[in-house]
Amino acid sequence: MSSGRSKTSILDKPLSKGKGEVSLALYALLFSEIVQYCQNRSHSIHELQTKLSEMGYDVGTRLLDLYFVRERNSKREIKLLNMLLFVKSTLWKVLFGKEADKLEHANDDERTYYIIEKDALVNKFISVPKDKGSLNCASFNAGIIEAVLTNGGFPAKVTAHWHKGTTYMVKFEDFVITRDKCLDDR
Repeated sequence: MSSGRSKTSILDKPLSKGKGEVSLALYALLFSEIVQYCQNRSHSIHELQTKLSEMGYDVGTRLLDLYFVRERNSKREIKLLNMLLFVKSTLWKVLFGKEADKLEHANDDERTYYIIEKDALVNKFISVPKDKGSLNCASFNAGIIEAVLTNGGFPAKVTAHWHKGTTYMVKFEDFVITRDKCLDDR
């Protein structure tokens, strides 16, 4: 017996529709468990941040495919600046409910951009022990950004740094800049 309506899967519903909010307490608990999981399998701060970045990369890969298939009929960005603005605004809104604070281009290197977030949600509820003072759990977000850019056709290495809050340094491959200049010349 069918009711005449076709059932839609949760995977078929657009990301932008619906409430789309997750309890902050639930998010904090889940992320703290991710950090503890990575910490128990790491021997140094660098190794811990690498593991967080790898987990973020997995999330970013799935998120990119999900967003472009659902929201954009598989149409992706081809211009570098448009892709960076997509990360700064649209992606950040999907993940954190607000845009990242700034997008800056490095003065001394045309391959380097900075996405700046004054108060990163992933660092908000993390208390860093004194012996791990340089730990930045925003490496998880850096992994998400790297996956979105790399799988979107803009290979880059993304790292998280403490500067003006949290700064994500995005360093693109040389051919990405060359390709973008060729597109500008058209």
